[in-house]
Formats: sequence, C-alpha cells, structure tokens
Amino acid sequence: MIDVLVVDDDFRVAEINAKYVGKVPGFRVTARAHSATQALAAVERGTIDLVLLDHYLPDRTGLDLVHRMREEGHGTDVIMITAASDVSTVQQAMRLGALHYLVKPFTFAALRTRLDSYAALRRTVDRVGGRGVTGQEQVDRIFGALRTAPAPSSPGLPSGHSEPTTDLICGVLHHADQPLSAHEVAARTGLSRSTAQRYLRHLEQAGRLRLSLKYGDTGRPEHRYAWVAP
Repeated sequence: MIDVLVVDDDFRVAEINAKYVGKVPGFRVTARAHSATQALAAVERGTIDLVLLDHYLPDRTGLDLVHRMREEGHGTDVIMITAASDVSTVQQAMRLGALHYLVKPFTFAALRTRLDSYAALRRTVDRVGGRGVTGQEQVDRIFGALRTAPAPSSPGLPSGHSEPTTDLICGVLHHADQPLSAHEVAARTGLSRSTAQRYLRHLEQAGRLRLSLKYGDTGRPEHRYAWVAP
C-alpha cells in the first residue's frame, strides 16, 4: 500500500480528496493536515510515501513546505493539488521535484490518472533498481511512467464541472438547516457567486436540489436551494 498525506487548509476539501484517494486501489490515506506545520510533522514521522499538497496554507505556502522538506532531507514524493495556476508557481513546483500538478477544480478521473501513473513509476523504479541497470532505456522507462493521458470528463457532469466542487456544494446544502441562496453557498464554500450559481442550476435540473423563490422588497425573487434527500 502507498501511504498518502492529504494537505488542504479546508477541512471539507481535505475530506473529499481523502475519499477520492481511498477509491484508488493500492492507496490509503494515513494522515490529513490543514497547515504546513501539521504536514511537516506528519512527514517527519517517516510513514508517508506521497503528499497531496495544496499551495495556499495558513502558515506558509505549499512550495515553502516542499523546500523545507528537501532542506531537511525528506525525499517524500509530492503531487500538487491547488487552485494556484500561475506559471511561476508551476515552474517552482517542477524545480522542487513535484511529480504532478493538478489544478482545482478537478475530477476524480483526473486524480486517479495521476495516482495510477505514480504507482506505475514506483513499480518501474523497483524493477529497474532490482537489476541495477541504469542505461538510457531504463531511464526512459522511469520518466515515461509519469506520462498521463487526458482524463475523461466525469459521467453526468457538464463540461467545466468537477466532482470535488459538486461534492462541496452538496455537502453544504445537505447540512444546511434552511434553503440557501447562491450568495450564501458561495460564502460557505469559498467559490465565486457565478460558479456557485452554475453548479446550483445543474444540481436543481438533475433533481438533487429543490428550488424555491423568496420575494423581498425589490420585487425580484431570490432563488434559494434546498437539499433533496435521495
């Protein structure tokens, strides 16, 4: 089994990512962390094979954490899972040895593709290392193991929608004690109002949410959404 540390400052997102990891054969989440300090402590215990790492953490950035890990001699593998998509951050992640970089929001299929390629890399390194051969052909096999094919879209989700974001919104509404507006959902999830509205509209059309109208003084009704129990 490959032991995984999931690092995300949002407890709900960390839980969703951990559940996704648990669906992939050969992987198990053995620790969660919501700050760089917690993550470093988990790595220092020496039981982590792979870190799924967010960049935006409350005490330092994810890449600062990777730099600290390397300074202290920790060779734990890292896959970045973050909303940070600027070129400089991606380049720095590459220079620090991140094996993959997955931009939020993403689908389960996209994450599984990266995890499968990581598992293939470990198997390839074990086979090549066992023979003690380091020729070009073997080196090419090692680097080739990390190549991934484009992940297919998740069935049932429109283009541009992701499973983690869908799960995040569903979780908020499932635990709400009253119907919520798109503005309230955006505030509770950290998403933009337009993104929340787009997902809410799809979920309502799919029968997973119930739409009601709340009329105020302006005359224009406010759309409010409530969880529909399956």
